[in-house]
Amino acid sequence: MASSASLMVLALLMASIAAIAEARAFFIFGDSLVDSGNNNYLETTARADSPPYGIDYPTGRPTGRFSNGLNIPDLIGKQIGLSESPLPYLSPDFNGKKLLLGANFASAGVGILNDTGVQFVNILRMYRQLELFEEYKRRLSGLVGTRQANRVVSQALVLITVGGNDFVNNYYLVPFSARSRQYSLPDYVRFLISEYRKLLMKLYKAGARRVLVTGTGPLGCVPAELAMRGNNGGCSQELQRAASLYNPQLVQMINGLNAKIGRDVFISANTQKMHNDFVSDPQAFGFTTSEIACCGQGPYNGLGLCTQLSNLCPNRDLYAFWDPFHPSEKANKLIVEQIMTGSNEYMNPTNLSTIIAFDSKI
Repeated sequence: MASSASLMVLALLMASIAAIAEARAFFIFGDSLVDSGNNNYLETTARADSPPYGIDYPTGRPTGRFSNGLNIPDLIGKQIGLSESPLPYLSPDFNGKKLLLGANFASAGVGILNDTGVQFVNILRMYRQLELFEEYKRRLSGLVGTRQANRVVSQALVLITVGGNDFVNNYYLVPFSARSRQYSLPDYVRFLISEYRKLLMKLYKAGARRVLVTGTGPLGCVPAELAMRGNNGGCSQELQRAASLYNPQLVQMINGLNAKIGRDVFISANTQKMHNDFVSDPQAFGFTTSEIACCGQGPYNGLGLCTQLSNLCPNRDLYAFWDPFHPSEKANKLIVEQIMTGSNEYMNPTNLSTIIAFDSKI
């Protein structure tokens, strides 16, 4: 017979599970913009697990986030009332009641296509992230039962951020890349959108009912591209053209999916416009530069990786970009502000605060 002490522990555990279950779970899929550390547990060069990454994170230590501090999932998690960010799915600490908070499946280097990021070798490609989501659901069912597990998933918020690498680390990775010989840019964009549509439908079939889909940022204006491809300080026109073709077609595809399903499952975030605001007028947002990365080397600090040997700015809040590709924590905060409260120019069909208010009445 169980002792009263062990019964009390069990009762406390069940009470804490019930409390967490009341909060909305949060699932994250995609690439380095939203990876919170899965790549720490993989044999890959796409990693952010050494200083100065994490210099402004609460612990002051690198976590695998491609940021000086918090990333977009951390900041959205706070806004939706989570007590802590969902853990990377591959983390050894991801077990027990942590499952009820959601999970982060994102992996730096991935794209919509399986051949994107091949140079990073062992990363969680999108099909694998979706397989792990199915594994997660089985684990959650074992913890709380199938009915409650389905409820957690259907009431969760899902974030998916992928697509930039399909240009930067595939089509434009090297001159005359295989994909650029196979497709003209407009045809490649159409192909990406059709493949992305399949991914989003798989998420829907897996039970996701509120999915925030971000577009690409201004691909040609990140410090890495200014350093490698920019014209006299101007953005790379070819990559900017890619982003301007891709993002409107993504919104169009999402609108079509919602119409087919008969409800607004997918919410699109115009991250290109969000970034463009502070890229075109950094001073208006308190940045001194949107061209030079805080951490890096070479022109615009845009070459190579951010390491302990790199140039490092003393005040990260003055820089829109933390490293050659990724926004600083402050820039992430501005992006999440627009995701939460932005107008229809930024969020389609509406912003996340409105969606959350609507869902709370159901």
